[in-house]
Amino acid sequence: MEKQKQFRINNFDLLRLLAATQVIADHYHDHIDATGNKLLTDIMFSFPGVPIFFVISGYLISASFERNSQFSNYIRNRVLRIYPGLWGVVFVTIIAISLTGVSFLNKQALAWLPAQLAGIIYTPGFLNNYGFGSYNGSLWTIPVELQFYLVLPVCYFFAPKSKTNYWFYTLFVVFAGIYLTYQFVNFSHIIHKLLQYSFLPHFYMFLLGVIFQRLRIYSSAIIYNKAHYWLAAYLLISLTLKDYFNPVLFEFAKNIILGFTALSMAYTLPGAAEKLLRGNDISYGIYIYHGLLLTIIVQLKWQAHVNLPIVIAATYVLAYLSWTFIEKPFIKRKKLTIKTE
Repeated sequence: MEKQKQFRINNFDLLRLLAATQVIADHYHDHIDATGNKLLTDIMFSFPGVPIFFVISGYLISASFERNSQFSNYIRNRVLRIYPGLWGVVFVTIIAISLTGVSFLNKQALAWLPAQLAGIIYTPGFLNNYGFGSYNGSLWTIPVELQFYLVLPVCYFFAPKSKTNYWFYTLFVVFAGIYLTYQFVNFSHIIHKLLQYSFLPHFYMFLLGVIFQRLRIYSSAIIYNKAHYWLAAYLLISLTLKDYFNPVLFEFAKNIILGFTALSMAYTLPGAAEKLLRGNDISYGIYIYHGLLLTIIVQLKWQAHVNLPIVIAATYVLAYLSWTFIEKPFIKRKKLTIKTE
């Protein structure tokens, strides 16, 4: 069994797909239909997709950085993974929203387009009244993720060579404190928004993934093939204890436990994702296209004619097209930096 525990044999592609699908359900609940079975809704909200993405990102990106002999390769790989898909959805956005009655031939669009292509995401004024007020609400994490990529090398640069793990433990405590401060302190609206779209209140989740990776806990007896135990414990805590603790502290503790649960899921029956998905990683496409689809549905007042399965199916189709014709060809140009252990 010990020889079978390999870093690269995991289910992260499947886990990201499930996390992205949860985000669809979350935003569908917010913008289309908030009704539904309470227990199922509680379970759905117990597994927030964004924290899962952030922890997985810290885990995999730090591994890539540590095994990369050239910093240029690290940057190249990050660009090839994020930007082609992002550029694709931006141009699809222009076409789709133009077809539904909004012109992009204005000064605001001229400033907006290069900003979006650079990963500086915002909704321009001429789209404030389109759909539910955001041209693609899910894209806010793109600039946050890009900040993670830029800050990570800085963290390693200042890390003491003989006490690197302790350095990351300290950073985790510091950024956990920043997150709690962000939640508890009543900042002005502008400051709160600036913090929300910065890496500062979210970086502790990314760092949790970094620490998991450095400790190689995937091979631990309490993680490897133990997802059923973690899932049961996590659901029990999420569904039964939330009313007994401060909601901010409870959410923080729950995200930490969710990180352990996600990692255990990735290394339980490892290889299942490859068998099911056959190397097709459509999670990024799911994440970046569903927000556009939902806001168009609201704009056209189609809410009564769609349901969650239809939205999920349509998003999967768009994501598969993005993966096949945009993302996959560029990913093939990445330099392999994570080798089988």
